[in-house]
Amino acid sequence: MTDPRVERYRQATEAMQEGQFDVPIPIGEPDEVSRLGVALKRLAETLETRTEQAARLAAITEKVNQGLVLEDVLDLVYESFRSLFPYDRIGLSLMAQEGHIVRAHWARSEAREIKLRAGYAATLGGSSLEKIIKTGQPRILNDLEDYLEKHPQSDSTRKIVAEGMRSSLTCPLIALGKPFGFLFFSSMEKNAYNEVHQGFFREIAGQLSVILEKSRLYQDLLTATERLQEAKVALEHQATRDSLTELWNRRSVLDLLKREMARASREERPLTAVMVDIDHFKRINDEVGHLVGDEVLRELTRRVGSCLRSADILGRLGGEEFLIVLYPGDEQTAWEVMERAREACAARPVKTENGELVVTVSLGAAVVDRVNGLDIPTVLRSADSALYRAKNEGRNRSIIESVA
Repeated sequence: MTDPRVERYRQATEAMQEGQFDVPIPIGEPDEVSRLGVALKRLAETLETRTEQAARLAAITEKVNQGLVLEDVLDLVYESFRSLFPYDRIGLSLMAQEGHIVRAHWARSEAREIKLRAGYAATLGGSSLEKIIKTGQPRILNDLEDYLEKHPQSDSTRKIVAEGMRSSLTCPLIALGKPFGFLFFSSMEKNAYNEVHQGFFREIAGQLSVILEKSRLYQDLLTATERLQEAKVALEHQATRDSLTELWNRRSVLDLLKREMARASREERPLTAVMVDIDHFKRINDEVGHLVGDEVLRELTRRVGSCLRSADILGRLGGEEFLIVLYPGDEQTAWEVMERAREACAARPVKTENGELVVTVSLGAAVVDRVNGLDIPTVLRSADSALYRAKNEGRNRSIIESVA
């Protein structure tokens, strides 16, 4: 069964996408799902705190607020600020590892080739960027070539100069008093920036920082939602599938039989339950080992599955026993399917790491013309009785019994 927390987390993420962040997020016992819950809870708390502080920027920054994913917002910044700011490149770097590292996240440039790419990382401690964070003030470098000559250890400057940039305005991004990154404006012209540009950024810094941080958190939310969906799918798979064969497990295939019996009762059509047993499987395990036995199980279930119709159901009851549910499935249909499956298994040896093994199966079917009033144990007993006859009569054969 699917962990109920997964559904609650999905509801919580949908609510947060609608702007509701005070939703209950159950944590429960510590496991992989609870770790997602903790992360989602922290994300909700952060989103609630920071979106309350977000304010609209006038005119040009309204376009910025239209973006949701961080990259979209940055593209809007690049396209919108050009009439007010001289730049041929904008880059965004985010702080990581509790502020010890600065990592390039995004860049857009008029240069032929971007040299300083996303993923580039440098230590913040002792760098000029650390001073910018401490002062909270934008920094102008109007001659990058001269700066590089005086600071030859600056690899990031070397890359920017190689792109053709000659001036830069580095702006700290601080939301709710907490620095989280830098926005770098660069120009191919020397002396491109002055105090007017610094002042302009100071005016919009707080609001722009909050918008960028909000967009980043929204992107984190989308990522968390995807992880929750992946976890849900994985949990559902684990709860319903046999780990060795990837078939429906015992509980699931019996649930599906129950569903199909109810459907057959409503529609008044015949249904067939077929039990399949691998002949002398214990001997295989005893003589060549369980790993080879597992190979045989996987191969024969693949062969049986290839003989079924798209709507037919195949599951593992346990050990070497399997159940096929045929709906609609009259006696003629059952016989044709059973014989195809039996012949497919016997047609050629199974190749294993211990060589080729000749393996056959026996099949017993219960054909139910009228399901009304019958329960699953009755149907399975009839199929098991037919299977017992098939094995008693020499194995590698199909036997059908009708259920009144």
